[in-house]
Amino acid sequence: MAIRTVIFDLGKVIVDFSFDEAYGRMQALSGLARDEIRSRLFQGALITDFETGRAGPADFLAEVNRRMGTAIEPGDFAELWSSIFHRTPLIPEGLLQKLRGDRRLVLLSNTNPLHFAMIRENYPHIGHFDALVLSHEVGVMKPDEAIYRAAIEQARCAPEECLFFDDIAENVEGARAAGINAEQFIGLEKLHRDLAAHGVRIR
Repeated sequence: MAIRTVIFDLGKVIVDFSFDEAYGRMQALSGLARDEIRSRLFQGALITDFETGRAGPADFLAEVNRRMGTAIEPGDFAELWSSIFHRTPLIPEGLLQKLRGDRRLVLLSNTNPLHFAMIRENYPHIGHFDALVLSHEVGVMKPDEAIYRAAIEQARCAPEECLFFDDIAENVEGARAAGINAEQFIGLEKLHRDLAAHGVRIR
């Protein structure tokens, strides 16, 4: 069956990221070691709540400040928290533009409002997607089946007519369990091979 919709993950697929710079800035503000910062951030459900919309930016920042012993202002924190993204994208904008000519494009991402606001502002790639399925908006994260159902709804075709790319194997398997064709993203060379293997030609 022909592929009618291509679905892409965002982080480590469209854009690369690393928390090193953000941790470094937080270390300077808090005096805590990087390992301690990471441990405090990922303790409990703080990150999950933020990325599923159960906690908004203000609540998230208040809890971060409490855990780190800091008093970071919202504007400064938005810039700090979004410093993780690399400026050079992993997938050229032109590739998305060519793919969209013959089929629908959907973005499927575990993300939060602060990160996505920065992405929308700085990466024109987002303008080539016909639909955005974002964890903080739909209230669930990959690899939960519900987020794939939301992506299929936005794809406007049968699951077997979708092709999904994600850098995390567990998320790839979650998509396959939902009936979606899915491949792990490793780099551009493999992406081109996988597209061709699924009959997706790039003009």
